[in-house]
Order: sequence, then structure tokens, then C-alpha cells
Amino acid sequence: MGRKTEPGNVKVELNEPYITNQIRTLRFFANEMTQQELAEKAGASRQTIVAIEAGKYSPSLELAFKIAAAFGVPITDVFTYHTAEDAERETK
Repeated sequence: MGRKTEPGNVKVELNEPYITNQIRTLRFFANEMTQQELAEKAGASRQTIVAIEAGKYSPSLELAFKIAAAFGVPITDVFTYHTAEDAERETK
């Protein structure tokens, strides 16, 4: 069973689904929004935003939508769900 590391995300087993995010990139293009500013807009703590951005924590569906709304983009522009099949295709 192999492991894969996504940029800004934790190592995951290849056969396990995982979520990646573009929060850091979106913050950069939003006039370098701070994690604290995003936390305030999304109604979360800065520590929660740090953990989500680092891929150590998956947000609730409600918080994911609030984060996307803070950037004014669809949720799919922020988060991507990868299945085991996606991981297998990426290693070939």
C-alpha cells in the first residue's frame, strides 16, 4: 500500500479518499487575505482555518460553503474530493 503527499496536505493511503484545498492560493489572490480574516468571514477560529489549509482537518459541509462564500467562488474551486480510483490513476 503506497502513500501519496499532496502539496499542503497530509500523506494519505492510496486506497483512501482524501480532500485537497486551494485555500492558500485563494487567500493570496484575495489581496493576501490573512488566515484570521478568512476565519472571521467564515465564522471559524484561525486555528481551524490553519488545520483545514494544511489538510489536517476536513471542514463540515457548512463551513466549506462558508469558506467558498468568503472568496466568492463555488465550493468546487476551494475543495476537491479525491477517490481511491483518482489516486490509482495519478500513480500510473
